[in-house]
Amino acid sequence: MTQEEKYMRRCLYLAKLGIYSVSPNPMVGAVIVHADKIIGEGYHRRYGDAHAEPNAIHSVVNQGLLPESTLYVNLEPCSYFGKTPPCANLIVSKKIRRVVIGCLDPNPKVSGRGVDLLRNAGVDVVVGVLESESRDLNKRFIIQQEEKRPFILLKWAQTSDGFIDNVRTDNSEKALKISNSVTGQLTHKMRAENMGIMVGKNTVLLDNPSLTVRNWYGKNPIRITIDKKNEIPENFNLKNKEVCTLIFNNTINETQEYLEYVKIDDLDENLPVILTELYKKNIHSVLVEGGAQLLNSFIRLNLWDEANIEISTQTLTNGVKAPVIQEEFCTSKQVIEGHKWKHYVR
Repeated sequence: MTQEEKYMRRCLYLAKLGIYSVSPNPMVGAVIVHADKIIGEGYHRRYGDAHAEPNAIHSVVNQGLLPESTLYVNLEPCSYFGKTPPCANLIVSKKIRRVVIGCLDPNPKVSGRGVDLLRNAGVDVVVGVLESESRDLNKRFIIQQEEKRPFILLKWAQTSDGFIDNVRTDNSEKALKISNSVTGQLTHKMRAENMGIMVGKNTVLLDNPSLTVRNWYGKNPIRITIDKKNEIPENFNLKNKEVCTLIFNNTINETQEYLEYVKIDDLDENLPVILTELYKKNIHSVLVEGGAQLLNSFIRLNLWDEANIEISTQTLTNGVKAPVIQEEFCTSKQVIEGHKWKHYVR
């Protein structure tokens, strides 16, 4: 491992500390090195607060060392006024002579402009140290910027013979319990790591889910569903106005406290339009938890980025068939408390 990679790994470690609080912004860490010694470091702690670079710069006790130091950061410093001033301008004003960057910022307001601003000011800039790791850390932000839609993570649990539930007609019948206590926690972890969580109308009617984070640290995702004819009863958890909720439908546009109805024509085959609406609302990632029809729609239209599938040892022989995803996309397998856990990347 080179010295540059060592300090960039520290940036990535620091950046990840903001995973539950900075979205829809990217996770960014910064390290300042003088004479092969870290003299300052910081990370983007919360959306709307100072970015990693000023936090690192202001942590340096002896500011006189900055002109002889190197700043490491996993994402290109911003070059425009947003909720905070441009980080690139601050770097130039502090006369930091060298900057090492993990990857460019795909945001068109920044992409390449932060590097150009630094280089035009005489700063020695290196780009691409641990680039793949830097992009992977902020895959949600990068997909949103590059593809103009949210990052989509699919998740379901199934029996060993390929069913996700019993066939049920109403919510008086209990859902089949497949996940164990540990894998259930992992599902809540995924909820906390993504800005939105999406389920189909039938899942809402059969399960009356809360879709909140309860068994992990982090904020609740924005709840999203498709209810063409607005059939979800007013007393269901999805409409309790405790968590921001979006309901895509065919009939009304209306905003209430924590609840927004979004009218979309022809919802049957309009997932791309829904994802565009979510992009416009700056929702950079969505966890899709069910049901089978909705999950299959994402798979059929190739509108997914990653998937986590849990497989228990149970057998059902008859029930609701699990979605099917091509095995060629499977990148890893592990066993968690006796359950198989398979990860897919498209």
